[in-house]
Amino acid sequence: MLKKTIIAAAVTASFFSTTAIAAVEVNWWHAMGGTNTERVNKIAADFNALQSDYKINAVYKGNYTETMTAAIAAFRAKKQPHIVQVFEVGTATMMAAKGAVYPIEQVMKDSGVKLDKSSYLPAVISYYQTPAGELLSMPFNSSTPVLWYNKDAFKKAGVENAPKTWSEVTSTAKKLVDSGMKCGIAIGWQSWALIENYSAWNNISLGTKQNGYAGLDTELSFNNKFVIDNLQRLADMQKDGSFTYGGRRGESLAMFTNGQCGMWINSSAYYGSIKGQAKFDYAQAMMPYDEKVTSAAQNSIIGGATLWTLRGHKKEEYKGVAKFMEYLSSAEVQAWWHQETGYVPITTAAYELSKKQGFYDKNPGTDTAIHQLSLNTPTENSRGIRFGSFVQIRDIINAEMEKIWNGSKTAEQAMNDAVTQSNKLLRKFEKANK
Repeated sequence: MLKKTIIAAAVTASFFSTTAIAAVEVNWWHAMGGTNTERVNKIAADFNALQSDYKINAVYKGNYTETMTAAIAAFRAKKQPHIVQVFEVGTATMMAAKGAVYPIEQVMKDSGVKLDKSSYLPAVISYYQTPAGELLSMPFNSSTPVLWYNKDAFKKAGVENAPKTWSEVTSTAKKLVDSGMKCGIAIGWQSWALIENYSAWNNISLGTKQNGYAGLDTELSFNNKFVIDNLQRLADMQKDGSFTYGGRRGESLAMFTNGQCGMWINSSAYYGSIKGQAKFDYAQAMMPYDEKVTSAAQNSIIGGATLWTLRGHKKEEYKGVAKFMEYLSSAEVQAWWHQETGYVPITTAAYELSKKQGFYDKNPGTDTAIHQLSLNTPTENSRGIRFGSFVQIRDIINAEMEKIWNGSKTAEQAMNDAVTQSNKLLRKFEKANK
């Protein structure tokens, strides 16, 4: 863990003047709950302690959906924060909020603060760029799903290595259950892991128009044979406990950390929670690929969120935003955030610093997410997704997936219905934003 003094020493005076009379206040609304609230508060407090020109006020506003909704309402009331944290699936919605968003690349340029886009990990920054390459929001907490597994349970079940394919997941889960475990595998953030990342990892499209990047007239197409067959596989695995459903988001964490399930596919950002809760030897590996689709994995896509700047404030306040973004992206701050949380470092420099500090040697596997994101040059299928109303679409997908798990629909029926309902939302979004 980096000391506050180390961070301060590394990013001090070159960023700031020391002659300010009164600090210019900048409000940052975020969605980092629990221990991460304390970490966000520390980042803001450290920045404030380094200089006297600006003061960052970090305010927790609830989960991702609640935070984005609150910011939109605040903008309409002309009481918006300077910075708001928005999860990745809210990107298209934010882009469509005409007149509300001040693209971060423009903020930095207007404030005279350097922004070197080449220093950011390609898989992270590409998600938030326009087709012309302009960076819309500042990457902050980026993660990707990985395969977490209980090494002690694997040893007991006679399993030597983490599964690399979905067929191996099936056989490994069965061995875990046969050895006495209640559950072989559980999945967190199921739409993100089993629809969005499954598609990217196997290099198949989620929708037309480059997964929405190339136009609003896009249509979802995840009701393909491969997605359907994999979901049906999991549904069938429920019969002997090889797969157990544990909730739409991260509710199934306890099923892994209490030793109930031997494997868990979910965000790399659960590193801090697993480290604090698991009483067994654990590790993380790359997600399984589907050998019926491909002979090798492509690259995974990110989750998490970025920091968007909203218009309607004074010029000197945006200078504070720019200075804070510069600080936030520094190697020292990003390496600390990465090592504390399991979110990937957003810059190459932060990754290299973490290596130099011996973090990956002391914590093997904690660079798995970085390797997944950087495995291959992103394709149109694996760059990311940019669909309007995707927050609501995810709810539709999750609801239909739950009908698969409870047996009221086959995977084919559920995915066909999810695509039909979701495409109706896309047409409404397109019409409203022409």
